[in-house]
Amino acid sequence: MSARATTPRVGGPAGVPPLLGVFALLATVNVVAVGTGALPLEWATKPLLAPVLAAYLWRTTGTRHARVLAGLGFATAGDVTLLVPGAVAFAVGIGFFLGAQLCWTSAFVRAGAVAHLRAHRPLCALWLGVWAAANAVLAPLLGPPMAVAIGVYSLALVVMALTAHALGRRAAWGGAVFVVSDALIGAGAAGADFPGRPVLVMATYTAALALLTTAFARSRPRPPSAPTPALGDEAVGAAGA
Repeated sequence: MSARATTPRVGGPAGVPPLLGVFALLATVNVVAVGTGALPLEWATKPLLAPVLAAYLWRTTGTRHARVLAGLGFATAGDVTLLVPGAVAFAVGIGFFLGAQLCWTSAFVRAGAVAHLRAHRPLCALWLGVWAAANAVLAPLLGPPMAVAIGVYSLALVVMALTAHALGRRAAWGGAVFVVSDALIGAGAAGADFPGRPVLVMATYTAALALLTTAFARSRPRPPSAPTPALGDEAVGAAGA
């Protein structure tokens, strides 16, 4: 691994890494495109969101977070697929994002999520209760096949959001905002649409991607010989900044 791939890059007038600035610009343009119905501009920006964050993470930490990079790859495939209208594309897109959630959950488990959640069982019960309640409301509106698919995916999503707490507040917020974003998608699939929903979906989705990725970029590597700690918000240093 070269020094070029592992040295953090800081730039911009306010110390924002250039690639994060590019991501912020793409995210803003994409949200505006969704809000104005500018489909060509949406197609031009959405497929670039996760790859730009992947490039930022790789330039910041090299291959140390390979699972996160893989998750961003799945997210890219999902973003492209969900641009295509129709139930088949929607189902395939769910499959890609399921892969993303599993990759990110694996990365959080590697960071000590299991030990952390054992010490925070009420938090687990709360999240799982929210998942069960949301699926109970949506299932009758979705129909059996879609309800099963959404149920499986949303469980993986909630598990990701739970395990994200192991890496600090930034990651925890990223997981929570991701849940909100996909809940808005689920509401739309169930026919519960409302003005501005697509804009909120993309605004929360891009915020969640940025929070999760930067949480990993700011986390400190654990020495290979060190045991897996029960990480908390106060134990992750820069990850919770």
